[in-house]
Amino acid sequence: QVQLVESGGGLVQAGGSLRLSCAASGRTVSSYAMGWFRQAPGKEREFVAAISWRKDSIVYAESVKGRFTISRDSAKNTVYLQMNSLKPDDTAVYYCAADPSILSLSRGRPVKYWGKGTQVTVSS
Repeated sequence: QVQLVESGGGLVQAGGSLRLSCAASGRTVSSYAMGWFRQAPGKEREFVAAISWRKDSIVYAESVKGRFTISRDSAKNTVYLQMNSLKPDDTAVYYCAADPSILSLSRGRPVKYWGKGTQVTVSS
């Protein structure tokens, strides 16, 4: 089993920054692609970013390119999402996800593991 625990959410003003963390546990998680999704009130959950286990493939949603950066520390089994230039439209619950395939994370296919989410609120 893989467990994912997010942290780092909070309230920030527009233009500000936050860094989300996702600590993963489980024997095989180091070989999984990991990513971030978000769900705003009244909207469907959407893909944000993903990184392969070798860190040689990174994918971003168009809406966050140039503002968000995903990274991972394999030694700590932790993935990060650095969010800069935040906008009110970025307000959502942010979920960490893990799957053997980065394509599953980035192309809307079923994902194997999910975290419980962390709230990010951007005020105008």
